[in-house]
Amino acid sequence: GYDLVIVERVWEVLRAFASFGFCKAHAAAFALPTYQSAWLKTHYPAAFYAGVLTHDPGMYPKRLILDDARVMGIEILGLDVNHSHATYRVESTQAGEPRGLRLSLAEVKGISEAEVEQIVGAQPYVSLPDFWQRARVSRPVVERLVLAGGFDSVYGISSTASRRRVTRRDLLLQVADLDRLRGGRQAVDQLAFDIGGAEDIPISTGLADLSAAERVRAELDVLGLDASHHLMEFYAPIMRDLDITRSSQLLSCRSEQEIWIAGVKVAVQTPPVRSGRRVIFVTLDDSTGPIDATFFDDAQGPYASTIFHSWLLLIRGHVRRTGPRGVSIRATGCWELSGAHSAWQSGGITAVESYIRPQVDGPTAEAPRSRRVLLHASGFKQSPYADIRPAGDDTRARRLWHASPGSSG
Repeated sequence: GYDLVIVERVWEVLRAFASFGFCKAHAAAFALPTYQSAWLKTHYPAAFYAGVLTHDPGMYPKRLILDDARVMGIEILGLDVNHSHATYRVESTQAGEPRGLRLSLAEVKGISEAEVEQIVGAQPYVSLPDFWQRARVSRPVVERLVLAGGFDSVYGISSTASRRRVTRRDLLLQVADLDRLRGGRQAVDQLAFDIGGAEDIPISTGLADLSAAERVRAELDVLGLDASHHLMEFYAPIMRDLDITRSSQLLSCRSEQEIWIAGVKVAVQTPPVRSGRRVIFVTLDDSTGPIDATFFDDAQGPYASTIFHSWLLLIRGHVRRTGPRGVSIRATGCWELSGAHSAWQSGGITAVESYIRPQVDGPTAEAPRSRRVLLHASGFKQSPYADIRPAGDDTRARRLWHASPGSSG
């Protein structure tokens, strides 16, 4: 239905783009592992996730990969000094199927490869003193193993255990006693010696065990993963009360509908664009799947700092439908979910509205200031927000989300 002149012009544009836009070898290199990954994920999901998590999973943080495994019906098996190894491993569940995924010792913050080898080489252990004497790892690593649940199976610790049973707090106290009995430190090349009566130390003090929220907080600090519970489970009441739209509900939303979304920040990206205006792409994880939102330049104003530097986000936006399964969200506001949750606990929805209103109506909601646009000799205008990270390695604490090179967060 088009004139030959138009057809030829369109074809020339497409052919010119194909010459540099996407290399055929690059496409083939992506297509093959994509097919292989899809086959493995379908037929051997536990082994697939074990391999992905052991090696670099790409731009998505490991906690999101772990949540995807949950959605696929894989049972997440916690850290265990008797069963965890240097890599993620597949284990049989109680049903006898190979659908259990055991966390890796290498995820423990501050642990060295040598310490991992020492722990695995001396397995199994019958008690904390036995581990202390034969594994010979540093006290901070032992404390982190205790906090992350590495000794739960040894002592039968569970969230439903009675108050008379040993708890993780009791084990932390015993670590201090063991360190004191050993003289505080021991050279790595020195032979371990019998602590003498350490197994007989009474360690049940009646202290309450960690709550579910405290366990997840410890897992995030030690492993960078929320293994026992998804973090958003603790925000389920406020999400119901505020009628938050979940990732699994997006396909039922109509175009231009205003919605609220919330979740754990997974990624933030600010790719350079020709106009020089910053566009922020944010990905959240709300436990039902990832959900994306886009902040254009005119909507960033008072929210940029929250977007880049906060981890739990509450976002307001409008839905844009581009087809039966095409959904995108144009964001118009962003707040810290933890702040909204505190307000909700103290005063319900009314308090949440008061928490949100100052940023909407207050003096901080000003238009973003213009920044210098770098003009290259080729005519390309580089985003003023690109390449702002200082040179050198990032020495900050482990971040739990991905940030693109041009991102402040």
